[in-house]
Amino acid sequence: MDLIIIGLLGGLITGISPCILPVLPVIFLTGGTPSGGGDGGDVLPARRSRPFLVIAGLVLSFSLVTLLGSLLLGLLRLPQDVIRWAGIVVLVVLGVGLIVPRIEQLLEKPFQWLPRRNVENRGSGFGVGLALGAVFVPCAGPVLAAIIVAGATGRIGLDTVVLTVSFAVGVAVPLLAFALAGRSVVQRIRAFRNRERGLRITAGVAMIALAIGLVFNVPQALQRLLPDYTAGVQQDLVDSPQGGSLGLGGLVTDENRDLERCTNNATQLQNCGTAPKIRGIQQWLNTPGGQPVELGSLHGKVVLIDFWAYSCINCQRSIPHVVAWDKAYSAAGLQVIGVHSPEYAFEKDPANVQAGARDFGIEYPVALDNSLATWTAYRNRYWPAHYLIDSDGVVRHISFGEGDYATTERLIRELLKDADPGVDLPKPTEVADRTPKLGSTTQETFLGATKAENFGGAAPYRAGIRSYSLPLSQPEDSFALAGSWNVQTQYATPGDAPAQVRLRYHASQVRMVLGGAGTVTVRDGTGATKTIEVGGAPRSYALRTGSSAHRGSITVTVPVGVEAYSFTFG
Repeated sequence: MDLIIIGLLGGLITGISPCILPVLPVIFLTGGTPSGGGDGGDVLPARRSRPFLVIAGLVLSFSLVTLLGSLLLGLLRLPQDVIRWAGIVVLVVLGVGLIVPRIEQLLEKPFQWLPRRNVENRGSGFGVGLALGAVFVPCAGPVLAAIIVAGATGRIGLDTVVLTVSFAVGVAVPLLAFALAGRSVVQRIRAFRNRERGLRITAGVAMIALAIGLVFNVPQALQRLLPDYTAGVQQDLVDSPQGGSLGLGGLVTDENRDLERCTNNATQLQNCGTAPKIRGIQQWLNTPGGQPVELGSLHGKVVLIDFWAYSCINCQRSIPHVVAWDKAYSAAGLQVIGVHSPEYAFEKDPANVQAGARDFGIEYPVALDNSLATWTAYRNRYWPAHYLIDSDGVVRHISFGEGDYATTERLIRELLKDADPGVDLPKPTEVADRTPKLGSTTQETFLGATKAENFGGAAPYRAGIRSYSLPLSQPEDSFALAGSWNVQTQYATPGDAPAQVRLRYHASQVRMVLGGAGTVTVRDGTGATKTIEVGGAPRSYALRTGSSAHRGSITVTVPVGVEAYSFTFG
């Protein structure tokens, strides 16, 4: 029952998330679109069962593709995107079928075994649903990630099937509502009934447009423009007792079960089982021709997998150590792999990640884990996280979060010696550990509505457009706003005029993640001001630099067109 409830909730949340938007017009139009099937290619009214059959086809194909697609393609040695491209081609063909009724008659014939009251072919819509399910890629949440990992590893049992089906049903509920709404609109509005032919053509064009959009990854671009407003609810699902017991933060499989043997930040090497495969990668950076790196091909090398995100302040303090290890030990047999697992929607853009990697001097391979498939396979929950793998492919050390770099480097050297006793190792690297002591700085402060836990203003802080004013007395380690602000899920931006955010902090360094374009003015507690030019992909900008921590305040004036994501501290 826990599996069913978690699956349904995860599906329902996904069914109202931003990445569903590209398929909604097709669902709406095909749910009530009249069908070709009369003599001479006449247009007949849509069957009452059509919306249900469209969604049934989507649920069936989505479930099969998610559970068995990767496994089947792996057995057949076919590329992982074969099913996606096949679905895109079918969408185009079906779109043409809606425009040309006689083509639809031919396409629907294979599905005439489905129950129907009338013997004539009136377009069940089941084929449309099958095609949509093959290309339907919802936002990657913890439930979907758990299903994908199980399917990719071939560990498909009754629990996984139940979770998948309940998730698909959960997704189907809001989609079915759109399909039924489409049919109701067509049936009730006389103007639509008199233009049945035009409706069919419109639906066909929408389906072809969706297929073209999928070819050029338009849904992903749309998702970047509309940050996931369901992220907070997804996180609540993960953190619930039921979600924790089901391992949604890192699905336990036979492949990764032995990772439990590793103690975080242990001082000695441990045996934590064979390293899980790197999977679900959208794109590789810093490899010849963008070719993937397979762990199996690295036998004999010591491997360090670094989970990171380019705007994460914790990762920014950790990366110099990883870069230094790569430069110092690559010739001795160390292979570093950066797995970029995004925290924000804008971090899914390959161009943004590539720019971030270039700024940090990263030259080792970087895998874009936008679906968090590898993140989940390694049962990771932290930015950054380091997994150290020996020359036989066994995980020997795990380090979550910042710090303890000397221990990690010592263990890297030990594994390199084990792999090649005669190796000539350079001197240990000398990168300063700038990890703040626990409680020594203000905690990371988010301005998005889902994570704004330390708002110090008087008015409630929630998503939407509203005016704020600075309080007379503001608590320590908090922020407050002045002026009109449009608060979104992941960021806040001024409404119709420049607006202010005042921060009270305890740190030596203060940075702010900003996006958009414009000139930001920063005024500290002494009255000194400076300006920052914001432009390009969202990234972290330094507001204050220093060598010693102190308590202070900063007032940032943000112009219209600039997005404020978070404050980070060092």
